[in-house]
Amino acid sequence: MTGREIREHLDNARVLPSKQLGQNFLTDPNMARWIVAQLAITPEDTVVEVGPGTGSLTEHVLGKAKRVVLIEFDVRLANALRERYKDRDDVEVHIADGAKFDRRFLFKHGPVKFLGNLPYSSGGAIMKNMLSRPHPFTLAVIMLQKEVIDRLGAQPGVKDYGILSLRMQVNWTIRSLRVVPPDAFFPKPHIDSAVAVLTPRQADEFPAFDAVLFDELIRRGFAQRRKQLGKHLPASPPWSEVSEALGLAPTVRGEQLDLAKWIELTRAYDNHPLKDNAQKDDELFDVVDENDVPTGTATRKEVHAKDLIHRAIHIFVFNKKGDLFLQKRSMLKDKNPGVWDSSVSGHLDAGEDYLSAALREVDEEIGIEGKTAEDLEHVLSVKPSAETGWEHVRLFTTHHKGGITFPASEIDAVMPFPLEEIEVWMAACPGDFSPTLRLLFGEFLKQKN
Repeated sequence: MTGREIREHLDNARVLPSKQLGQNFLTDPNMARWIVAQLAITPEDTVVEVGPGTGSLTEHVLGKAKRVVLIEFDVRLANALRERYKDRDDVEVHIADGAKFDRRFLFKHGPVKFLGNLPYSSGGAIMKNMLSRPHPFTLAVIMLQKEVIDRLGAQPGVKDYGILSLRMQVNWTIRSLRVVPPDAFFPKPHIDSAVAVLTPRQADEFPAFDAVLFDELIRRGFAQRRKQLGKHLPASPPWSEVSEALGLAPTVRGEQLDLAKWIELTRAYDNHPLKDNAQKDDELFDVVDENDVPTGTATRKEVHAKDLIHRAIHIFVFNKKGDLFLQKRSMLKDKNPGVWDSSVSGHLDAGEDYLSAALREVDEEIGIEGKTAEDLEHVLSVKPSAETGWEHVRLFTTHHKGGITFPASEIDAVMPFPLEEIEVWMAACPGDFSPTLRLLFGEFLKQKN
């Protein structure tokens, strides 16, 4: 799309580029084509583009991806895009702020890739909202002012290194590709832009860590970046012990620590008793028959290795809006690593009953204390099968209005989803979910309807 064509689109939409909205439209068609090429789009991909504007990048995506989701804040531009693509069933246009868009509605479109010529005024907020974990994206290509791209990839020892660097680098490997001069835009900005490709971190690249605690600690550490780090961290454990254990000088500053050290620091301040235990192979379970009658006991390792019939509970926890919390299982789990599962799931210990196990697990697994038998409703039971991992499963439901905490070794993330969204997502991408959740969710919906 040439500069003249872009001006025509802007005139037709009656849009005067807004400095407040950071509207600088790419007018170099060769650059646009090259940027889109960095996404390596396949016919199975959905491409989510934030800030499509007049569609200069979009036109190079169409026909390559199975679906294109456009998120445009300017109502006039969004309506113009809707009119232009009204005859295409592979394009959907959302009038929304990328900094507030509900990314939960993108998981069902997987695999998903992210594209954005992001507004200078809100690029950081858009990245925080869309690209923080958990997210559905397998790759991202972004264009922003060069100084922000430099900050994203900055390393310790330079002034650009800070909270934004760590927030992005903890989830993404960031590679700056090229500088885009002001002449490539209308209106011309006063500074250079740059393009970067973001690749998700491998799950085993770092030890499991609490992402919420990580974010809290980096905010503390850079609150006064020239001050000694130990003065801004929690009182327990003592900084003297932590710094010694991590081989850090007591006077070190936050800007001197690389990502790996910040993760080590997070783990040092994580007081969750299960932070290092995804599961214990020597846990003792009751072995039962098809009628749920005990026949003996065996360790967790034996039960799973030999497909012995045993017992488990699952709990669907709903928030005040009626959304269902799902947990994304840690990659350290011995069964179904890295997929989405029930809010809570766990085995019965030897001699334990289902309700007692449910009350224990809702506390241990997602940190909800004080639940009683009256708070849990048993809604259904399923027989052992390959889908359940040869478990007799009882499903309970409960409601929770507060926060949720969980051991990073067991759970990668927790997020609430509307039931109808889960249903559509599960039908489109069944491999994103554990077999047991697919079975339980289907039976739950039948009963609910």
